[in-house]
Amino acid sequence: MQREKLGSRLGFILLSAGCAIGVGNVWKFPWLVGQYGGGMFVLIYIIFLLILGLPIMTMEFAVGRASQKSPVHSFKVLEKPGSKWHLHGYASLIGNYLLMMFYTVVCGWMLHYFILMASGRFVGQDTEGVNQVFSEMLQNPAVLVGWTVVVVIAGFAINSFGLQSGVERVTKVMMLALLAIMILLAINSVTTDGASEGIKFYLIPDLGRMKEAGITNVIVGAMNQAFFTLSLGIGSMAIFGSYIGKDRALLGESVNIAVLDTFVAFTSGLIIFPACFAFGVAPDSGPNLIFVTLPNIFNNLPLGRLWGSLFFIFMAFAAFSSVLAVFENIMSCCMDLTGWNRKKTAAVNIVLMIILSLPCALGYNLWSGFQPFGEGSTVQELEDFLVSNIWLPLGSLIYVLFCTSRYGWGWENFQKEANEGKGLKIRSWMRIYMSYILPVIVIVLFVLGIKDKFFPG
Repeated sequence: MQREKLGSRLGFILLSAGCAIGVGNVWKFPWLVGQYGGGMFVLIYIIFLLILGLPIMTMEFAVGRASQKSPVHSFKVLEKPGSKWHLHGYASLIGNYLLMMFYTVVCGWMLHYFILMASGRFVGQDTEGVNQVFSEMLQNPAVLVGWTVVVVIAGFAINSFGLQSGVERVTKVMMLALLAIMILLAINSVTTDGASEGIKFYLIPDLGRMKEAGITNVIVGAMNQAFFTLSLGIGSMAIFGSYIGKDRALLGESVNIAVLDTFVAFTSGLIIFPACFAFGVAPDSGPNLIFVTLPNIFNNLPLGRLWGSLFFIFMAFAAFSSVLAVFENIMSCCMDLTGWNRKKTAAVNIVLMIILSLPCALGYNLWSGFQPFGEGSTVQELEDFLVSNIWLPLGSLIYVLFCTSRYGWGWENFQKEANEGKGLKIRSWMRIYMSYILPVIVIVLFVLGIKDKFFPG
């Protein structure tokens, strides 16, 4: 069967960036910046993006493009006979499902909040009232499950129309709208009276604040965020590599996507922190930052209801672009494994994904008694930990070893594939770093991430 192709280079960049850009940038990044002391976290995150994100993304694209297969079969095509690298293909597929088990639920939150904001639910509410709205949403299983079902059905329905007619067309429109809305919101936020303190907190590195948050915590948080924001290690990027031609070298494409991804994360901070400081709101309020803090801020802004509605539709676009991209990965893997067509694959996965999303959606209400990491923890925290701290770093390590080791695909093959076409090339001097230093960094940070979770302090 002829492999589908993307219609344009812009489609490839926006679709790959759409996979990378999501709640990781616009929800998780700002609250991590707030929790881990502002500017120092931003600086360390950018360093990790350069030294970890770019090489590993390039490797994923190379494996996808050389194999012309989904992640579940890509290693099998490229590995030496008798080796077992292909087993990671199944782990990748599990990782994609695991990510979507909570991601679809959070995407549903964004849509729900857009409706609440647009319908005026927050008008006249004080801080306590806004808090109450967030609690009511989490405690209502019908709301959480209902929106999750909407996200899952809409996502797989779009994917069922095919790569160019469905996923690429919708993602292009959403991503361009998202970037336009973000720039509008950022301009509005940084020009608010009293915003300058927030800009300083966000952009000026402060070692003192980093020490307060715990240096190891900040480093591990930044590393996990670099993996999470680019969805590295579970083949989410490899799939788009398999859909593109050989006219562009892959390191340059990785740079384009990382720049777009960082622009969105950076701009979301410019939207949130100046507004927090302008209205005297603590920037370290954690995951609740955008659901409790921001509606309070929008209440105090001229045209707040309009800005709030724009913000949450932008959040929904960001989340849904990732849902479409990862669903495409799941669909492609399932089609490779079963030989089914797109329509059947989508129908089966709608049912499966709704069932798999239930623990997260119900973990805040009916199943809230299950607290995997102790008092107050949720199913979502467990799923996020498995993806961010285990699947993504270990999966990234496998891609690195596969592309650099003579027991895997090997450096020469990887370099040749990555450098095919115009643009930035992988240089031979990078070999020592990618083969020996990069794996050690990933292993050390993986160990620190596990230690940080179970033996903090």
